Amino acid sequence: MAIRALIFDFDGTLLDTESPDMLAWQAVFEEHDVTLSLDLWYQNIGRAPGSFDVYAHLEALLARPVVRDTVHARYRARFLELLALETLREGVDRWLADAQALGLDLAIASSSPRDWVTGHLQTFGLLNHFRVIRNRDDVAHAKPAPDLYLSALEGLGVGAGEAIAIEDSPNGAVAAKAAGLYVVAVPNGVTRQLQFERADLVLDSLADRDLADVLARAVEAGAADRPSVRLAP
Repeated sequence: MAIRALIFDFDGTLLDTESPDMLAWQAVFEEHDVTLSLDLWYQNIGRAPGSFDVYAHLEALLARPVVRDTVHARYRARFLELLALETLREGVDRWLADAQALGLDLAIASSSPRDWVTGHLQTFGLLNHFRVIRNRDDVAHAKPAPDLYLSALEGLGVGAGEAIAIEDSPNGAVAAKAAGLYVVAVPNGVTRQLQFERADLVLDSLADRDLADVLARAVEAGAADRPSVRLAP
């Protein structure tokens, strides 16, 4: 059985939104003369927004409440400034073009809100590339649960053994692996130092390997023989 589809994470995988996010929060914490716990930050990369209450963490370090609207405004201004400097990650354009040439279906499985994902895809002219988009509002459980990937597979009409997941975070890799997919990890500047035990292949960027080679590796690794998994109630 051949690989018929690719399912991409969005944040940090197609566009590195995660580095600006962390750097912006680090700047806010530094303005308050405290240090953001990177251990806590790393544990929540790939999960739904809000999994880590960064405001509560700041307040705990300061031992006092903060005006959250003011803190958010400071963070947001810095985040948008940094995000404006980002472009698609290296190799993304080539993989998408190669996937189209090979007749592969494409999907997004993201823990972020739909408007966030589709807005950026529209900005980069990529929205029409993806037949299926699944986000945190479409499932009961976000990553590292497998629900997003299982829902994307259902939308595509393919089995787990017929698709490859592309992820940038360990939580995302765990989710994709739990859904039965072959997992390609492409860590970004924030996640590069983390461990990807659940990934089948780890690349510095998608430019490091031709898509056709990865498809062959996935088939060789037995991706087509992986058992199907059902969504948890």
